[in-house]
Amino acid sequence: MIAVIDYGVGNLFSLRRSLEFVGAEATVSGDAAVLRRADKLILPGVGAFGDAAAKLRATGLDQVVLEQAAAGKPLLGICLGMQLLFEESEEYGIHPGLGLLKGRVVAMEGRLPAGLPIPHIGWNGLRLVKSDCPLFRETKDGDCVYFVHSFYAEGCEDSLAATAEYGLDLTATVWRDNVYGCQFHPEKSGPVGLKMLRAFVEV
Repeated sequence: MIAVIDYGVGNLFSLRRSLEFVGAEATVSGDAAVLRRADKLILPGVGAFGDAAAKLRATGLDQVVLEQAAAGKPLLGICLGMQLLFEESEEYGIHPGLGLLKGRVVAMEGRLPAGLPIPHIGWNGLRLVKSDCPLFRETKDGDCVYFVHSFYAEGCEDSLAATAEYGLDLTATVWRDNVYGCQFHPEKSGPVGLKMLRAFVEV
C-alpha cells in the first residue's frame, strides 16, 4: 500500500486516482500509524515552502517521514514535496527543510534570463542525468512532463537525476537511495507521468 501524506497541503486526491489507475493500492492519510504501515510514501505539496514546512512539523509528520526514510522505505516528493526534501529554502525568508538531500531551494527570479515568465508553467523535456534511476524504467531522454513552479533546487549534484531546460538547466528529478523527488507533477504529465508513478509503485 502507498500512502499519500496528508498534512493539509497538496493535490491529494488526483494523485491517489493516478496511483489507482496504474494498479496501486493507495490511501491519503495524516495518521502516523497508517504511514508507518505503508510500503511506500509520497509527500505532495503546493504553495509556499515555509507554510508547508510549518504544517508538516505542526502535525509531527516530519518526524515520521524522517524515521521511515531512515528505515529504507521508498519516499517520493512531488513539486513542493520534493523541495521539502532539501536542507533549506530561500522562499520568503530562510526556512529549514527535512535535510534528506543536500541542496538549497532558490528563486528563479534574478537567475533566469530576462523575459522568461515566472512561474515556469508548462511542458518541458527531461534530460536524464542518471538514466539508471528506477523512476526512469520506461522514460526516455526528451520525454515531456508538466511543471508549475517559481523556485528550484540547486547544489544537489549528488542526487540530481534529470534536468529540464528553461533558461537554465533546472533540477527536475532527484534520487538518492530510497529517496526520490520530481519537481514536475507526474499525476498531470499524461502517459509519461503515469509510467513514472508505476515505476515508483514497483520499485
